[in-house]
Amino acid sequence: MPFLVLDIEMTGPEPGWNEIIQIGAEFFDDQWESKGTFLQNVYPENEEAFSSRSEEIHGLSLDELDDAPMIYEVIPMFEQWITKLNYNKSKFTDVIICGQSVVYDINFLRFAYRSEKVDWTFSNKMLDLHTISYLCFEILRSNGKAVPKQLSLSAVASYFGLERSTGTHNALEDAQLTAQCFKEFYKIIDNVKLA
Repeated sequence: MPFLVLDIEMTGPEPGWNEIIQIGAEFFDDQWESKGTFLQNVYPENEEAFSSRSEEIHGLSLDELDDAPMIYEVIPMFEQWITKLNYNKSKFTDVIICGQSVVYDINFLRFAYRSEKVDWTFSNKMLDLHTISYLCFEILRSNGKAVPKQLSLSAVASYFGLERSTGTHNALEDAQLTAQCFKEFYKIIDNVKLA
């Protein structure tokens, strides 16, 4: 099954009041070979929900988003990008959506789909880096290995010697960093020997 590593930047934490302002993704085949990337800013309908706290995190101002398309234009662009990777839309149900605390991103994206009356064609299959990190780090800790105390993307990436190139969150960079962390965990799994 292919993997869609997804990261979304929002105006705040509440779907329905807050909105998506950036979608970043990288698509992988079932061997974790990259097939392409997607990055698109989105102009929010609800400008009142645009918080200074969220701007500190993602570094995007309303002015910078001024020329960005609205979410109703971005959803078809996102699906066309996947389709252009020679992936038939009827098979979107085979795609495993991956990310750091990915249910949060999925909830925002599903809310956008529902608000724009677009059918959600993806499956409910997901792979969460936060959960994988917790489980793998518990195994490593019980075997005497030093592991991070935090499970943020920055902490997990740092454990593998990876980091963001900037201090702010960019959806594509975070998706790619998340994918690199997944690949590192798969290397650990490949080396696990059960007695």
